[in-house]
Amino acid sequence: MSQFPSSKRVSKHYVEGGFGQIHFRTCGQANQKPAIVCLHMVSKSSRSFHTIMPFLAEDRLVVAIDYPGYGESDPPDSEDQATIANYAREVIPVINELEIEKADLVGYHTGCMVSVEVAMQNPERVNKIVNFGAPIFTQKEVIDFKRYFSPIPLDEAGTRFKIMWERIMFYRGPGMTLEMAANSMAENLRGGDKYEWGHMAAFNHSQRYADDIGKLRQPFLVMNIGDDLYEHSRRVDELINIGERIDYPDWGTGFLDVFPKDIAHALLTFFDGP
Repeated sequence: MSQFPSSKRVSKHYVEGGFGQIHFRTCGQANQKPAIVCLHMVSKSSRSFHTIMPFLAEDRLVVAIDYPGYGESDPPDSEDQATIANYAREVIPVINELEIEKADLVGYHTGCMVSVEVAMQNPERVNKIVNFGAPIFTQKEVIDFKRYFSPIPLDEAGTRFKIMWERIMFYRGPGMTLEMAANSMAENLRGGDKYEWGHMAAFNHSQRYADDIGKLRQPFLVMNIGDDLYEHSRRVDELINIGERIDYPDWGTGFLDVFPKDIAHALLTFFDGP
């Protein structure tokens, strides 16, 4: 039986979007406070926020959305349609369906870029923004990342899956169990042969993300997690218009499942603040 009352259980839903159905999760109840909308990294899904959602839903509605082609959302028709701008556009049908007038956004890696793009497209719908890390890259890093995250062809030796698992183990953070790692692996597999489209979308958008941070008029917090973007995220300080970066070096990959109460407390403190 769930440790949370029925009002704090996570439920799953679909709405029509630009490429077919968009899958999203909800928890809690809408009230006068802005809803919290959670935006995942790739090649994961809204499953990343499943554990923390009930802790965030104490007195508001919490939503987590699958981008097209990830989780249970239908994919774009072609890779050129897999863009951060299009991922951000798919947020609007969800918040319209839920009659959310204004939202606080939480973005994780790729979701950082999506959250800022949502604010650029619909500034009147966004209250505050939190980014877990800040993917600020040099041009050389973008080239290197595109090479590193290029799709691995399927073969009978299972090379793609071996490399996926090796990378999960390499970036595994404090407290991340093997079961959590297996769940992460499963999310990778749901993208099929399109699983790296989101990474390419992010690398193609990286300069625009850096430029747009300085244009934000919403309070902006970077919670710099001790993962593979920890050093890159330190570059965000000179770009922030209204907000700050706070480092959390003791949290790493898997932190949303390992430390949900602590993270929820930090998020709600920021969202409930002035």
